[in-house]
This record gives sequence, C-alpha cells and structure tokens, in this order.
Amino acid sequence: MNNFIVELGHISLVSALVLSFLQFSILFVKAEKTFFFIPAIPKLVFLTTAFSFFILVFSFIVSDFSLDLVAKFSHTSKPLIYKISGTWANHEGSLLLWILILVAFGAITSSLELENKFHSILTSIQGLLNFLFLALCIFTSNPFNRSEMIPSNGSGLNPVLQDLLLAFHPPILYFGYVGLSVAFCFALAALINGEFNRKWASAVRPWIIISWITLTIGISLGSYWAYYELGWGGWWFWDPVENAALMPWLIATALLHSIIVFETRNELRSWTLLLCILGFSFSLLGTFIVRSGIITSVHSFAADPKRGLVILFILLIATIIPLGIFAFKSESFRTNTHINLLSKEMSLVINNFILVISSFIILIGTMYPLLLELINGSQITVGKPFFLISLSPFMMATLFFMGVGPLLYWKRNYLRKTYFTFLIPILITIMVLILFVLILDFPIISVVGFTLSVWLILNILYLIIKDTNLISIFKSERKIKSLTTQQLAVCIAHIGVATFSIGAVTENYFNQEIIEQLKPGEKISLGNEYFIFQSIKQSLGPNYISEIGELTYYNKNDVAKYTLYPEKRLFPVERQTTSEVAIYRSIHGDIYAVIGDGDPENGYTFRIYSKPLVSLIWLGAIIMVLGGIFSLRIQLKKANFRRAKLI
Repeated sequence: MNNFIVELGHISLVSALVLSFLQFSILFVKAEKTFFFIPAIPKLVFLTTAFSFFILVFSFIVSDFSLDLVAKFSHTSKPLIYKISGTWANHEGSLLLWILILVAFGAITSSLELENKFHSILTSIQGLLNFLFLALCIFTSNPFNRSEMIPSNGSGLNPVLQDLLLAFHPPILYFGYVGLSVAFCFALAALINGEFNRKWASAVRPWIIISWITLTIGISLGSYWAYYELGWGGWWFWDPVENAALMPWLIATALLHSIIVFETRNELRSWTLLLCILGFSFSLLGTFIVRSGIITSVHSFAADPKRGLVILFILLIATIIPLGIFAFKSESFRTNTHINLLSKEMSLVINNFILVISSFIILIGTMYPLLLELINGSQITVGKPFFLISLSPFMMATLFFMGVGPLLYWKRNYLRKTYFTFLIPILITIMVLILFVLILDFPIISVVGFTLSVWLILNILYLIIKDTNLISIFKSERKIKSLTTQQLAVCIAHIGVATFSIGAVTENYFNQEIIEQLKPGEKISLGNEYFIFQSIKQSLGPNYISEIGELTYYNKNDVAKYTLYPEKRLFPVERQTTSEVAIYRSIHGDIYAVIGDGDPENGYTFRIYSKPLVSLIWLGAIIMVLGGIFSLRIQLKKANFRRAKLI
C-alpha cells in the first residue's frame, strides 16, 4: 500500500511539471491579439505539488524506509515533530517545500483581479519559474527515489537539527525567499507589458512586506537557534549561509522603502524595478550557496555539485534575461523629476544606496574565498573582522538617516524650519555622546553605535510628540491627535532597529568569556561573582544519553542565587555529541554556560559567558516585525488586495 502511495506522490509531482509548462505556454497562445488567462492551471499546479509534498511528509511520519530520503534522514525512535521536520532537513525535501511555497504564491496571484494581458504575462513567468524548479527537483533531486536495500531502521537526523525552533525556521525563511519571486514576476511582467504605474506599486507592495516580515522572522529564529543550540556563545557568525539570508533581506528593506517613494511621489520607478529583480536574484544566489556543495556549513545541505550547476543555470536565467529586458526598456520608465536634497524621499534614496552597497560588500566577503580557491586553490577565511570593519560605517549612516527621514516632509523642506525640527534631538544626542566619551569611557565604535541608536529613538519620540500634538496638553485647548496606522508602523519598525542596534553593540563590545577546567567542588570566577561546580549526573532522553553539569551561581556576598545545568548529549543512532547550553536570563543580560569534554577524575571544561543586553537583539527583531505587520494591514486595506486593478 505504501508503495502505491509513494508512486502517486511521484506521479503528482510529474503532473505539476507538465501543468507548469502549460502555464508558461499561455503567453504564446493568442486569438486575434487577445491574451488568454486560465486561472485554474496555477491552482492545479499547487494542488498536485501539495499532494506530492504531503505524501512525502506521510512517508516520514510512518517511517517508510523504502524511500531513500526517509532512510537517510529519519529513525523510528525520533519524536513525531522531528520526523515531520526531517522532511525539509535535507536538500530534496526542502527543495520540494520551496517549490510548494512558490506554486502557492502563484495560485494566490491567479485569483487577483488584474488586467487580462498583464495577468497572462505574470502567470506565464510564474509558470516558467515553477517549471524550472520542478525540473530541478524531479531530474536531479527527486525526493521519491527508492532505497536499493530497504534498511530495518533509518540513519537518523543530525542532532543539532533536532530542535523545535529549527523545525519552523526553514519554512518561514522560505516564505521570505520565495515571496520576493512575486515582486520579481510583477516587475518582469511590467517590463514586458509596458505598463508601470502607482496601481502596480499598490498591488505589489503587500507581497514585498510579506516577504520582508517572514525574512526577518526566519533570520531571527535562525540567529536565536545558533545562539542557544550550537554552544559557541554568539548569535551571528557571518557564515556564508547566514549571509545568503541577510543579503536578500537588505535588498528587500531597500525595496520596501523604494516602493514607498514610487507609490507616494511617482519617483524611483526604474530603481524599484531593478530592486525587484535583484531581490529574487539574491534569493536564488542563497539557494545556490546552500545547495551547490561549494561550502561546508552546519546550515548547508550536503548536495551533489552537479545540482549546483542546474541551480546556477536557473540563477543566470532569472538574472541576466530580466536585467537585459530592464536595460532595453529602462528609457521608457525614466522620469525627469528632481528630488530635493532636503526631503523625505532623498533620505530614503540615500538609505537605499547604503543597503544595496552593504549587500554587495557581504556578497564580496562571502564569494571571494570561494572564487580564490577556484582560481588558484588558495584557501582563506573572510570572517567577522572584515564584515565589521567594512559594514560598520554604512550601518552607522543608516541609523543616522533613519532618524532624519521620518521628520522630513515629502518634496521640499525649508532650512530654517528643518533646523528647529532637529535642534532638540541634536542637542540631546550631543549630550549623550559627551556622557559616553568622558564619563563611561566606552570603545569609540560602541560610543558611535549607542549615540546613533539614541539619535534614532529621540527622533521617533519627537515625531510622535509633533504628530500627536502632545505638547498641547500643557495648553488650554488640549487638542491631542492620534497617529495614523502608517505613522505607527514607521515608529514601531524604527524603534525595533534602534533596540536591535543597542543589543548588538553591547553584546559585541561588552561580553565576557571565561574558560576553565573544573572538578566537582571547584569554582570559576566571573567578576565579583563566581560559580561552583557541584556535580555531574547522567540522564536518559527519548533518543539520547546526556551528562548534566550542575553549576551554582553565588553573588559577591556568597549568597547562592540560581543553578545552571549545561549538558552534553550523545545520540547513539547518529553517533554524534552535542552541547546543550544553560542560560540564565535577566533584564541586564544572559549568563551562558557550556560544558565540554572531561571526566570526574580530571575535571570538565566549562565556558561561561556574560552577555549584557543580548536579548535586545531578538526583542528588536520582534518590534520590527510588529511594525511590518501594521504596515501590511494598511496595504491590504488600501490596495483592496483581491481587487487590485492594473491599467
């Protein structure tokens, strides 16, 4: 029975491939210059792909080891949630999930009320993308390949991937990656169709916001997972795969601001189109980095390099052809409008360029070692120092202009009025800077980071006071206004960026690390406080054996405050050992403990970290996402999402 179900899944996937080709062919079928649009085809592509994916999930749930993929990435002893998440904890299954999200977005856009010709072009482009990725899946990465010999049990899943948070991280991140494909298809359809106006911007903007929100959530979940699961004490390693997610996020952030200028002022038309193309190109580049086998990373999939060549081919098609069309037709979208230097749109333009330049700096730092090894065999590492030195000035400039933009008006601002607008925030920021330099004696880079974060917060608070007329509470009339939802979205998102910045700067420049070998009864000092290693005990988990250390924290008055239990887990099936960190969280920051190798006789290696305000990193991300959700809510109402008409 299982064999029959598996074959149905395979047949369904092949059917999706055939239907995708038909969807692509719509563009070339015309009768008397009338474009046909058949909305049922994208929906059928989604249904057949969804059926195939759920057959694969079912095979993992029932441990059908006749499937090679299940045999390699599952085991009967795994908890159910990890059997399910094992479906996308590998190249083939995750690629099918990627495709499922891609065709789902295509099915949704097929229900939008768009002009017939535009809709036909849009659907055809989406059909081509569907076809290319389904062909990649079926011919090079088929998840329904059978095992040559059916094992009695599976090989299991990498222990570091057996984590509840990581079960949700890839699907959410894929929504962000693939969400940019909608903006890409809208842009390419506009280039081919020759119609590009504010209604187009209104229709595509919700998709950009959705992509940005899910990318932010996905990257944050991955960062937090790396922080508490990998045991190295950090939240961002500048790993090539981490960078592969960050680059499209930066482009999406630039695109989000660019399309605001376009929709509001009918400016940056060509730039918005270019960012739509680049955003998805960077997403495909990330897919290539993760799946090509050119790097070794805990985040990457062990894949055949031949698959990477196919992905590279898709990347080139999705980049070179659209850029060629863009170059050919860019004159028709060029406007002669002049952007005033002292205006909101100019601050957005400057931040746009900063974000895009930052993306290309990260691209250079990520790809340079790979290209150098390919050219002459040399192996070098481009790590944290390069990215901090090269990106810090741009990130500082971003914080500055994020504080400037919201307080400026569209089109034109008068110098005298602008001077009085920024006078109070500037004075307070200078006072904060003097405090940091003269009294607190902080490192210079951290001083600049903190000062600009305060600058951004002050300007947002000033914006709230100005736009709500809160100052009138001290006057007799007391006429207080409320912020619009759009203003609220901007304020929340920018406060989130400032919060994140404070956490990142603090964690980077003020964390402490202590490494010592301890026997039971010995202590490890952390400033005026200390830990005593009480004992080690063994425990049996559902599919692992653990050694758990007991560390009791004492304050400077020798009073025991709490106990941490770091552990090492041995997974017999996978024959791997992992470190499970113990974290004590407080308002001031985290105390982070990791147990290493050792034995009771010779002692165990312990690493203790003090990480002040580190939680602000993820709190800032949460606040940013809330701002994005408010903005999305506005756009869904404003664009009347399901009835957007392009003329």
